[in-house]
Amino acid sequence: MTAGVHVDQSAGESSRGAWAQDRDWAKSYAMRVAITDMIVITWAVVGTQIAWFGTLDSSLNIEKYRGGFGLSYTLISIILIASWVVVLAAFATRDVRVIGIGPTEYKRVVDATVRLFGVVAIVAFLFQLDLARGYILMSLPVGVLALLASRWIWRQWLSGQRERGLYSSRVLLLGTRDSVAAIARDLARAPYAGYLVVAACVPGDTFGGTLRGGIPVQNNLDDIQAIMKQNGADTVVVTSSDELPPERIRELSWSLEPGRQHLVLVPSLTDVGGPRIHMRPVAGLPLIHVETPSYEGLKRFSKRTFDIAASALLLLILSPVLVIIGMCVRLSTPGQVFFRQRRVGLDGKQFEMLKFRSMAMDAEQRLDEVRPFQTIEGNAVMFKMKNDPRVTPVGAFLRRFSLDELPQLFNVLSGSMSLVGPRPPLEREVQEYENHVHRRFLVKPGITGLWQVSGRSNLSWEDSVRLDLYYVENWSMTGDFVILWRTLKAVVARDGAY
Repeated sequence: MTAGVHVDQSAGESSRGAWAQDRDWAKSYAMRVAITDMIVITWAVVGTQIAWFGTLDSSLNIEKYRGGFGLSYTLISIILIASWVVVLAAFATRDVRVIGIGPTEYKRVVDATVRLFGVVAIVAFLFQLDLARGYILMSLPVGVLALLASRWIWRQWLSGQRERGLYSSRVLLLGTRDSVAAIARDLARAPYAGYLVVAACVPGDTFGGTLRGGIPVQNNLDDIQAIMKQNGADTVVVTSSDELPPERIRELSWSLEPGRQHLVLVPSLTDVGGPRIHMRPVAGLPLIHVETPSYEGLKRFSKRTFDIAASALLLLILSPVLVIIGMCVRLSTPGQVFFRQRRVGLDGKQFEMLKFRSMAMDAEQRLDEVRPFQTIEGNAVMFKMKNDPRVTPVGAFLRRFSLDELPQLFNVLSGSMSLVGPRPPLEREVQEYENHVHRRFLVKPGITGLWQVSGRSNLSWEDSVRLDLYYVENWSMTGDFVILWRTLKAVVARDGAY
């Protein structure tokens, strides 16, 4: 063991024991999902056959050949089920690199299914099989939806296991002390991603000891295999290459056991969404092309069209709720129903944001009075306080379920806000911004956003800025739909709402 580094031997033995039991988790998980896939597909195909024909005893007559012969739909269903299972495996829908996080797993499931049914259509055309169209057209959507639902359920289970440190790649971080500490912190923030940091190697480091969270640090690059074996690591993540020339990284990749140990390189580029990144090998160099974010054209038109349609529909549906809330606010305490406040929006221009009044009428005048009691959950730029004495009883209820935000649908309809976007800041907050934070004004502020579904008032200022800038740099309509779905869950959970 490297001098100056203290590692708890009993903890190491326990860690290696857990790894020994869990090292084949990927195969075990893939087998379980494969069995579930087969059950779901069988249910979808056989159920469709029964629903369409009313029985399993149905046949397809083929008269194009001499003598003709009958082909049982049950046999067709069996072939379709077997083919579907094989295609899902062929498209690597259960690959360890796509399970548990991100949309790739779902995309592969849909892609494999569509291609299979495309082949079925071609075969039916070439051999002049008069397959019942309803049987095929029902099997496709029913099967896809059932598969996606089962995969989602498995993903929830897998996330729970990874929260406990199981079913994850055991990671050895390699790089400078600052870089390994930063990556360890980021990976700890997202255990559902499946990367469990168990050790770190900082070449030439003289401090030794452990990182935050008790991660042991060693400094001998030549003992990588020994360190991995000692900690049960199966993945080396290179966090920086300041002291690692290309030749050394190549030798490191050669030293890893094929199929069991993996090498991951972390680029200096952070907070960039996957669709903007393209890998292009040139002359043996893995070049990463990063598209600059676009805020014009079809994407912006689509976003505005969706905002108008969705906000108008929601206002129509929720109009009775808005009237009831307005009456409750007006009758509970003296004052206006709506709270109007100047906020900063697109291109740094100010607009008047609407909310149902949830505080006493003199709340703004009493801000300096309560500022010294700001809770630790707040931050130096935005004022946030639990149990704010200025909040009315009705206002507390509205805030708990985010009902006070509903009038902002009028802001969306008028064009000053969007359904999804960065948080709309106050002018006094903008005055404290660093230069890079002003990139938030490249898009319209939103009623909800990444900040809304990631902790809201519980976030630090740094995390709030990071999430808002990530959205600005990587926004898409698909991302907006995901955020809207996560918003519904966040509102029900009422996490960070006060």
